[in-house]
Amino acid sequence: MAARLVFAGTPDFALASLKALVESGRVPVAVLTRPDRPAGRGRKLTASPVKRYAVERGIPVLQPATLRDEPVVGELRELRPDLIVVAAYGLILPQGVLDVPAHGCLNVHASVLPRWRGAAPIQAAILAGDDTTGISLMSMTAGLDCGPVYRVEEIAIGDDETAGELHDRLAGLGGRSLVAHVDGIAAGELDASPQDEAAASYAPKIHKRDAAIDWSLPAREVVRRIRAYNPFPGAYASVGAALAANSAANSATNSGLKALLQGERIKIWRAAVADGDGEPGDVLQFDRDGIAIACGEGAVRVDEAQLPGKRRAPAHEFVGQIDLAGRRLG
Repeated sequence: MAARLVFAGTPDFALASLKALVESGRVPVAVLTRPDRPAGRGRKLTASPVKRYAVERGIPVLQPATLRDEPVVGELRELRPDLIVVAAYGLILPQGVLDVPAHGCLNVHASVLPRWRGAAPIQAAILAGDDTTGISLMSMTAGLDCGPVYRVEEIAIGDDETAGELHDRLAGLGGRSLVAHVDGIAAGELDASPQDEAAASYAPKIHKRDAAIDWSLPAREVVRRIRAYNPFPGAYASVGAALAANSAANSATNSGLKALLQGERIKIWRAAVADGDGEPGDVLQFDRDGIAIACGEGAVRVDEAQLPGKRRAPAHEFVGQIDLAGRRLG
């Protein structure tokens, strides 16, 4: 007899696991997802990727604002789940919900636990320069990502891989790992191993302010931050004062390029470590042959950047939109 599953998830990372379940014939009896939220310039209420997929396939959807209300817990009990599968749901499951399924709640977590518990494990792995990461199938407890682990799948992190690219690979891996092991877990046939608390590390939620580039760091760390904050929130630098008498602002005005305003932000989406020396933030090169910016140690070669209100542009196009020669970035 097929296990009765309830699925809880919200963004695209969760959608990969839900799709894997449905396409393997393990259709949940219901889906839990966050309430619709305003999005876009019009702030129109928008359903989550998980909700849209569930509605298309006729799977009942529950969208409680909190899981702490007894009527919500009662509704889950009536579903009689063998297992609640959780992937990037976005709400904390209180003990009353954890106790509902016969075989507990299973979390698809994007790290090799106990490393990088918390909200942003993908970004944390890149920021730390980890060589590998992976997916953990964890039995949920009241603590933060500290429950025993059923299975771990590891993958290497690419040298220039962004958080967005790694997210997509881990989402797919999570779905495959879930399908491979969910039946045994739902039947209570697989054992889980406790985590080593001494080896635990924490990955806090990412905020926009975290993405401001600190050019005093070594170039390799600056590049990690650019990778980790692609696509959200996007690493950025502010335009500083001109360093030469023949200022970039005058150059921009004379050439018809966009005039620079001190403090204006540009986003940097892709970069690599390069040779170079100067005061942190100095624009060492800004021409058709490349863009180079000095760091506390070495320099960064910018491969893709973006002006406010414009699309991302490769370096050879970006230098035709604005003139940063002789500037220092903040």
